Amino acid sequence: MNDTTLPRLRVEIIAGAANNQLAEDRHGDLLEERNILYAPDYVINGGGVINVYGEIHRWPAERSQKKAGEIYETLLRIFAIAREDRIPTYRAADRLAEQRIAAVGGLDRPSLPGASFLVH
Repeated sequence: MNDTTLPRLRVEIIAGAANNQLAEDRHGDLLEERNILYAPDYVINGGGVINVYGEIHRWPAERSQKKAGEIYETLLRIFAIAREDRIPTYRAADRLAEQRIAAVGGLDRPSLPGASFLVH
């Protein structure tokens, strides 16, 4: 979405499968102001990354399916962080991703936001 499409939205939730749903971060802020719930694309698209990671590391298919099934709980956690901290969901998702990346890899700033936390 961008400055042209955002004002035309008449929705309660955006959960798009395309990458980079927000043209700019400020569009996520505007969604928050309009009380439109945004499910960050890199979170809801995580199943493919999880599956590839599992294949590379030779996980049993059931493990990859279980990890992909955790996307729902991850979204609920993101929504809770956003609500508790009064921040847009895209910021809450980034915060959670950075915390998980730091916990497993000690990175200060992730180079690919969200990708590593999906296979935690």
